[in-house]
Amino acid sequence: MHISDILSNSKPSLSFEFFPPRSETAWEELYETIRNLESLHPSFVSVTYGAGGTTRELTHDLVLRIKQTTSIPPVPHLTCVGHTREEITSILERYAAAGVSNVLALRGDPPKDQPDYDWSTGDFRHAADLVAFIREFNRSGAHPDPRGFGIGVAGFPEGHPATPNRMLELEHLKAKVDAGADYICTQLFFDNHDFLDFRDRCQLAGIDIPIIAGIMPVTSLQGMKRMAELAAGARYPAKLIRTLNRASSSPESVERAGIHYAAEQCASLLNEGIDGIHFYTLNKSHATREIFKSLGLPTAG
Repeated sequence: MHISDILSNSKPSLSFEFFPPRSETAWEELYETIRNLESLHPSFVSVTYGAGGTTRELTHDLVLRIKQTTSIPPVPHLTCVGHTREEITSILERYAAAGVSNVLALRGDPPKDQPDYDWSTGDFRHAADLVAFIREFNRSGAHPDPRGFGIGVAGFPEGHPATPNRMLELEHLKAKVDAGADYICTQLFFDNHDFLDFRDRCQLAGIDIPIIAGIMPVTSLQGMKRMAELAAGARYPAKLIRTLNRASSSPESVERAGIHYAAEQCASLLNEGIDGIHFYTLNKSHATREIFKSLGLPTAG
């Protein structure tokens, strides 16, 4: 089932993101997380792709494990970086053969050891190029679903770090939509005004596909710093900083405060009639389960 079908049948969607672990112990911990979160009946889960495609096989293995052992539709990330058209075709063929119905098409991050990565050397310079190529693959009839893959793309409510010109950034997003994207999943944000303004600007630009809001609860002060690095400069509102400062006497207090803040964010977004919420879980289940409880959403156990 395409994500667009899920959104039309059960709006708002509630979904999670995982990343492929690198150790056997971490794999077992992730499987426990997936079992815990499956009871929340998520609309789908996404699986990340390492910088420069470094986790290609791990991503594939995790996607297939979720597909084969759970009832949750998996959505693998797929990036432009470091891939030829032939490699992307091979990856799509493998996912199609496994019955995977959706992908999230991203430009991606260059390898960490290549800070001066030359984007002109690859077959795909922009995410819109990758979206168009996946649409071309869909038309080939290689997927068992006659429609081929459903395609998601990224959106940036706080602005894309590589495109400070917000008007140009929106043009790039429109190019991805025009190339064939079915829905947008946003980068994490901590101020709902940023998301709601982003949604309004998308509407003014003629972007009328569903927009899913990306939420990541702060569960530790150290994690907060790392989050800002991973999200290329996430903006922390003064309200959140004050809340965490008051709770800084203990790690448990920080976690409770961060979860409470994220839960309030989600409640406000749901009241605004958004299309969905995507939780960046960091492969943990506790914070997400607590948010579900606070929102009155059904949980098991």
